[in-house]
Amino acid sequence: MAGSAEILTAIRELTNTKQLDRAELHGLLQDGIFAALAKKHGPNVKAEVDIDEDRGTIRIVLLKTVVDDVTDPGSQVSVEEARFEDEDFQIGDLMEIPVDFAEFGRSAVQAAKQRIIQRVREGERTKIRDEFSTRVGELLSGEIQQIERGKLVLLLNKFREAEAIIPYREQNHREHFHQGEPIRAVLKRVEETPKGPRLIFSRADALFVQALFKLEVPEIQQGIVEIRAAAREVGSRTKIAVFSRDDSIDPVGACVGLKGARVQAVVNELGGERIDIVPWSADPERFAKLALAPARVARVFSDPAAKTIQAVVDEDQLSLAIGRNGQNVRLASELTGWKIDLYSSREWMERGGDSPLFAPLPGEEEAMADIRLADIGGLSPATVAVLEEGGYRTLNDIIDLERDDFLRLPGIAPAEADRIMSIIDELTTEEAGAEGQASDGQGGDAAAGVGDVPSGVTPLGSDAPLGGERRSEL
Repeated sequence: MAGSAEILTAIRELTNTKQLDRAELHGLLQDGIFAALAKKHGPNVKAEVDIDEDRGTIRIVLLKTVVDDVTDPGSQVSVEEARFEDEDFQIGDLMEIPVDFAEFGRSAVQAAKQRIIQRVREGERTKIRDEFSTRVGELLSGEIQQIERGKLVLLLNKFREAEAIIPYREQNHREHFHQGEPIRAVLKRVEETPKGPRLIFSRADALFVQALFKLEVPEIQQGIVEIRAAAREVGSRTKIAVFSRDDSIDPVGACVGLKGARVQAVVNELGGERIDIVPWSADPERFAKLALAPARVARVFSDPAAKTIQAVVDEDQLSLAIGRNGQNVRLASELTGWKIDLYSSREWMERGGDSPLFAPLPGEEEAMADIRLADIGGLSPATVAVLEEGGYRTLNDIIDLERDDFLRLPGIAPAEADRIMSIIDELTTEEAGAEGQASDGQGGDAAAGVGDVPSGVTPLGSDAPLGGERRSEL
């Protein structure tokens, strides 16, 4: 029979391999000893277990109540038997009986072993659940331990006990990995199975692209720039919509990086997959125009009830807006969350479109209408702060909102909502009169400081050649 020192050594090795702390070690050992005592003395046994790691000893003492008539041998002892040890024992006293490890039989030791193993497994499952339940969407690394039936079994670098897999449907099928290769993937979800939690990773989900940008772009890590929406067809194309909480930081430029260094790192990890980076907007019509990049959209009309956008493009832009096999409009629809119907200018006129077909070029239109809320007379600083907290920073962001939309913002009273609507009416009436006098011009360049953008990357949804002029949709 193993002594207490050997048992402590074995348990200590177990905790090192299973990453358990000292308190858990003591709890596991005490629980196992109580299971062995219960196996030998009955379920009502009472005992004290004292573990001294410095001396390598375990002291076990049974606690039995002195009674006149014994009904439970596991927790009681007769007064005659107690007085055989010490004549001073009285009924109701507590008798301490030392227990030596040699007294444990094989069945008792097996019960202790099973209890310890069970506790270790439960502890592992709890730690995995607590560690990863809040880390969905994070990029983690490991190595491929096994490839079985199309799925990749991973061995994580910092939590090797966790069961982690990349199912076949969550892989980029243009990529090929071998056993032992390092790999990075995003945690998509934590599944509960009869054997405990299972970590499901992905390299095909849009979350993977977002996690890569978070790794490469410090502004995203700091929470200044956010990826508000993403749509992906794995191995082919991804669109992301970005938003900046700081007006002085261009979200698209931050994601592209100097000479495209940041976005190129993401493109390389994705095996050359094309990435379109567009600004996010609270206005669904403006957002749809940006999302359809690299095509230039002439006009958009929205139907909020049906959540549908009708986009009109020039004849030479139609194929670009649709994309190969409808990919561009499909990703734009997924990015915005609205159904997008595309029409060429001729088709729109044949359908009886009576609205002015082509708006001014995007650079002109935005220059006239994109006024910062803080620069609008009549809006108090408190109201501007509430609107900016809700994601509305310019006149373009609020121009199509209804009174109820403002009332849903915390801190906007009905009177204030009416005043905002009145200000918007005044400004849009003035701009409508000025719009007819505006002359056609060229759109502005893309964000300053972005530099040359690598091939396969479309900031602001443009499709300009490398180093060429890009028309801003901002």
